[in-house]
Amino acid sequence: MRYVMVQIPKPPSAASPTPRSIPTSADVARLAGVSRATVSYVLNNTSAVRISEPTRRRVHQAAKELGYVPHAAARSLRAGHSRMVLMSAPAIPVGLLYAQFLNDLQWALSRLDYTVVQYGTAGLRGDEAARAWAELRPVAVLVPGAELGPEGVAVLKRAGARAVVTFGPERVEGAHALLMDHDAVGHCAGAHLHARGRRRIGVVVPEGSGLETYSRPRLEGVRQALRGTDATVTELPLAPTEESAAELAARWRTLEIDAVFAYNDEYAMLFMRALQDEGVRIPEDIAVVGADDLMLGRLLRPRLSTIHIDLPSGRDLAELVDRVVRDPGCEPETHKVLGASVVQRDSS
Repeated sequence: MRYVMVQIPKPPSAASPTPRSIPTSADVARLAGVSRATVSYVLNNTSAVRISEPTRRRVHQAAKELGYVPHAAARSLRAGHSRMVLMSAPAIPVGLLYAQFLNDLQWALSRLDYTVVQYGTAGLRGDEAARAWAELRPVAVLVPGAELGPEGVAVLKRAGARAVVTFGPERVEGAHALLMDHDAVGHCAGAHLHARGRRRIGVVVPEGSGLETYSRPRLEGVRQALRGTDATVTELPLAPTEESAAELAARWRTLEIDAVFAYNDEYAMLFMRALQDEGVRIPEDIAVVGADDLMLGRLLRPRLSTIHIDLPSGRDLAELVDRVVRDPGCEPETHKVLGASVVQRDSS
């Protein structure tokens, strides 16, 4: 068999597009008619130098027109530290109240010229997670206390973190702490239900959701409120599904309970719907109390009684972070937060 070699001509290559040059602060200064120093002052929100509002607008307009953004690494070199605040991405399903708190905090930090990064560390916990966070060289780290130990705090500080702030039931050595007393939430609910004449109280404990750090103290708070009384407490494991709620509601007669503290408003709404599907009257047969005081609870029928929780404002926490970044040698502060109070409505 004969073989014939055929040469296929190579098509001419398309002309490579001319790469666009990256705009610099000098370009912005030229277009705005100001100095490079003025551009730096305006775009870095430097408060020590007074810049007129018209000049600020010209600089921002020029930067927008050219597509210029400040170089974060260069700014960090000038300042001696980054402006990155790392927040540990929640590894558990957070409720609407906590999600709103995180949004407010991120907004407040951005107003103080910090870049907020939520970082997830899949499969890493505690000090191992701290090492992963340290690689990004954040100037501050905000993390639930249960996810960090003293060694992790030391790792972060050696990597340049000026502020390490934990929030949880206990403080961590070397870190600033926001202590959240979840026992008080349960205590309020238990005392309220007892005062309403309820004596066989069930407490929903979220199942398979990783919420033990919060749910166990709330359960213990109910027990503390009822200790020494004639009331009983029954633990009610509940997964966040309609099927799980229906199974639990179907057992309500055998459970012999006349009230439920449902951990939070979302679990309360889930369980209330299942109870009503079983023909259970609320509050005549079972009183129900949630927590978080979500607006949706006011739209239910009957309206949901709840525990109102006072979280720290995002602005207050952002100011704490900024204060510590400016004075990293200050003594760790401890602030008790998470005030709790009963909001009685129709369900109890």
